[in-house]
Amino acid sequence: MPASANSRRSVLKSLAAVSGLAAAAIVAPGTAAANPTGKAKPTVVLVHGAWADGSSWNGVTERLQRAGYPTTVLANPLRGLSIAANYIRDYLGTVTGPIVLVGHSYGGAVITNAATGIPNVVALVYVDAFAPDQGETVLGLAGALPGSALAVDPTTVFKFVPYPGAPAGDVDLYVLPSAFPGIFANDLPARTGALLAASQRAFAFSAGNEPSGVPAWRTIPSWYLVGTADKVIPPAEQRVMAQRARAHIVEISASHLAMISHPDTVADLIQQAAHTTV
Repeated sequence: MPASANSRRSVLKSLAAVSGLAAAAIVAPGTAAANPTGKAKPTVVLVHGAWADGSSWNGVTERLQRAGYPTTVLANPLRGLSIAANYIRDYLGTVTGPIVLVGHSYGGAVITNAATGIPNVVALVYVDAFAPDQGETVLGLAGALPGSALAVDPTTVFKFVPYPGAPAGDVDLYVLPSAFPGIFANDLPARTGALLAASQRAFAFSAGNEPSGVPAWRTIPSWYLVGTADKVIPPAEQRVMAQRARAHIVEISASHLAMISHPDTVADLIQQAAHTTV
């Protein structure tokens, strides 16, 4: 649950004392900036997917900031769908004003759960992302239709690594460096794919098998970017999820990492969602 008002005040006072700043000078996180017309722009919150980190949003973030949008890139825990959704939901509770919530890949499943019941989330944007219905799992959706390069013998794609405190049978999954560029980054230079493979964050196997809850897209307007060269989530499956969510759909010839290879298009779609809902 979000921290109480008393807890926040206590933290702010402590931070102010340490830094020598007056408590009144600390600005509440996520306060929306005003655009030239005087109308507040929504805060954009970006959530990355599995085997990635926040830097995957760098190109998009730069463009949104240049356009005047308050933008936050959150670190997805990658330890479980409910863990990640609760983490994102707690952060959303600290943001004042309207929010456009954006998810890539597994991050789409996270925002689908995190935004449910949050009244100031005005739009959901999915970028080559999972948009599960209640009871569905990420790994189940990846193999629901033919075409995913992950729906093969897992030993040809993943390295299995134990982690401290793991539930029985759970492991961390890393995408093999030999497989990563061709599966995830097939429209990016080989050097870029190799760097992304080397810096990937592990994804807990159990997180991909955790059933999703009530989807926020049932009540919140959504936008969806389909990467037609995606080898992780087949484009046909992306279209099924997008149409089911009644999303505004844009299709481009892009790999699973469309936000890296086509940051202009992704930033434009996010701004379209913002303009339409705020």
